[in-house]
Amino acid sequence: MALSISAVVLLAIIVFLLIKKSGLKAGHAVVCMLLGFYLASSTMAPTISEVTNNIAGMISSINF
Repeated sequence: MALSISAVVLLAIIVFLLIKKSGLKAGHAVVCMLLGFYLASSTMAPTISEVTNNIAGMISSINF
């Protein structure tokens, strides 16, 4: 059975766990979120999206 999960949900879970377990401060998480929004509106956004899609494709092609 294949499990599909949104990258946003996965990253939100990771940030939540980092805040609770690793001492990441909420202010730092907000700064990282704002950086993501600014990157999404920059000229680097298509490149970042392409790299992310390529990495996801490589991971999905791994047979366990």
